[in-house]
Amino acid sequence: MPPDLLALTADLIEIPSVSLNETAIADFVEARLAQRAPSLECIRIGDNVIARTNAGHERRLLVGGHLDTVPADQNENPRIEGDSLFGLGAADMKGGLAVMLTLAEAAHALGSRLRMDLTVVFYVAEEITEEHNGLRVLFAEHPDLVAADLAILMEPTGAWVEAGCQGSLTVEATFAGVRAHSARPWMGDNAIHAASQALARIAAHNSESVSVDGLEYRESIQVVHFEGGVANNVVPDSAVMRVNRRFAPAYDTQTALAQVSALLEGAESVVVLNDSPAAPPNLMNPLIAEFIGTND
Repeated sequence: MPPDLLALTADLIEIPSVSLNETAIADFVEARLAQRAPSLECIRIGDNVIARTNAGHERRLLVGGHLDTVPADQNENPRIEGDSLFGLGAADMKGGLAVMLTLAEAAHALGSRLRMDLTVVFYVAEEITEEHNGLRVLFAEHPDLVAADLAILMEPTGAWVEAGCQGSLTVEATFAGVRAHSARPWMGDNAIHAASQALARIAAHNSESVSVDGLEYRESIQVVHFEGGVANNVVPDSAVMRVNRRFAPAYDTQTALAQVSALLEGAESVVVLNDSPAAPPNLMNPLIAEFIGTND
């Protein structure tokens, strides 16, 4: 990473921005854009900051990145060692934010020489549950601000182009039983024991790699939460587990739900908590093909 990008990334790391506390870093981004890329239209919606050129080109590139980080856990202040930077969010994704700010400044400097219009989107709350994600607000209430012919998210990939993305589905399954005293279990029905059969099926499930347009997507299914039981001497009458399924863009959400539901056979109910559809790689799209070609 060039020294100026290292320094800018370090400046961004020094601004705490744990999810739902992004105001300070949004202020920094907005002020820097106003100072160094004044020709770009800058729009702030909550703590989401969007800047874009409006040169009237037929095509538009969108580059996006989230402002927030996971909570700090004994993280030190940012430090630079040679050409490496260490600090909370250095990779995910304040390095990406520094690149986005630099792109906006370059777009301002290039002016009419740009080949296509540029939109940079700095959004909040990516590291927590989906309902808080700033992109949800933008897509629902301001779709014109996120319209583009090609979008690049600055998530860390080790400088590889990762086309498309897997879908994500989280469900909550409830298993019912009959409460009884643990000294007389035959008078009840243990809900945790019933749920354990589904747990065993999920643990034994071999997630496969699925090929889409020549790219390999490694799927997974994991139990991410489990609870049940009321006391040490009571046969539990309810057990609840949450299961997350990551699925390749070869499937839609309903297919993924059917796959998960089959493994949860015996559940009294299966409720979808959140779902995000997979995105196909679209490698034949001319803009994507051109972008990948420039990075070979």
